Amino acid sequence: MLKSLKIENFRCFSTFELQQLGRINLLVGTNNSGKTSILEAIQLFYKRDSLEGLSEIMISRGEYLWSDEEQKTRELDLRHLFYGHQINLGSSFSISGEYKDFQENLSIVIEQNPQLTLFDYLKDFVLLIKWLRQEKENLELSLSGNLEFPLSANLGLSTDLIKKIRRNPLNSTLKTQFITSSSLRTEKMMELFDQVVLTPEEDLITDALKTLEPKIERIAALGSDKNGFRSNRGFVIRLSDSDQRIPIGSMGDGIRRILGLTLALANVKNGVLLVDEIDTGLHFSAMSDMWKLVWNTAKRLNIQVFATTHNSDCWISLADLANSEILDGDGIKIHRIEKNKPNSIVFNENQMAIAAERGIEVR
Repeated sequence: MLKSLKIENFRCFSTFELQQLGRINLLVGTNNSGKTSILEAIQLFYKRDSLEGLSEIMISRGEYLWSDEEQKTRELDLRHLFYGHQINLGSSFSISGEYKDFQENLSIVIEQNPQLTLFDYLKDFVLLIKWLRQEKENLELSLSGNLEFPLSANLGLSTDLIKKIRRNPLNSTLKTQFITSSSLRTEKMMELFDQVVLTPEEDLITDALKTLEPKIERIAALGSDKNGFRSNRGFVIRLSDSDQRIPIGSMGDGIRRILGLTLALANVKNGVLLVDEIDTGLHFSAMSDMWKLVWNTAKRLNIQVFATTHNSDCWISLADLANSEILDGDGIKIHRIEKNKPNSIVFNENQMAIAAERGIEVR
């Protein structure tokens, strides 16, 4: 598991470090303190061989340009990834992580294109992704890799090019899922559901939904019509007191949120789960069951979880769980993110319990 994370010149951070990371890490703090940017940095750190996840986030934020008047080709406006929203030749940011036995560094640099004359579509600059892994006991034992993306004259990165480059030269090994505050798209949830059908994790899905609605007996995905074409019909459930197939959308946002959360957990064994606003759509009475689900599944499947919240009920429920569990040093942590501060303020299990008991605000 990741023990610490350092971010330099990324988004709103000139330099920032998360230390004393646990299996579950809840990020709290005021609006615009950078909590979501930390999740984005972790996603980029682990999915360094593909920028598709980051591309989706930047598009949802409106951080893109059109490369032509017909608006056919969309480009990511990379300025917004760099501290200060400005980039030039040589601009860079880095994300580094420390583990028990090794450390990794990811750096992204704007460089001049060394192959300018070879291909017509290549421009003056490239986005160079560099990765290095070193063993702590023997620095001579290392792995490294580079990946280049040509940039446009506007220093934009074509989203079409991101989709085309799907090689894996940087040896990314950990599975990663990012659930945004607006939850997973139906198509993504159905893709994840297909991976757990007829596996031991399928029961996990139903059991999780029952924490919000005990009458749920079964869930199924309706993924194609009678002609075999993909449709958007999504998920249906069956209740114990009804013979009807009920669309999951009829059951409210909480059920959909728990479904997405559970599907993501079931599909990142030995990996990392990132959740923005983990309490979205959930009543405060459901928080404890949600955290028990996350904690028990993360332990069983060896998952490290990073989540954000603005909700006091959310962190208090997590503190109650931490107080009731027998935890090791890699247990549950709350990290308060403060604007313009270089480090998070870490609350361990005991400090969380004291804060909850005495009504001390950690957000």
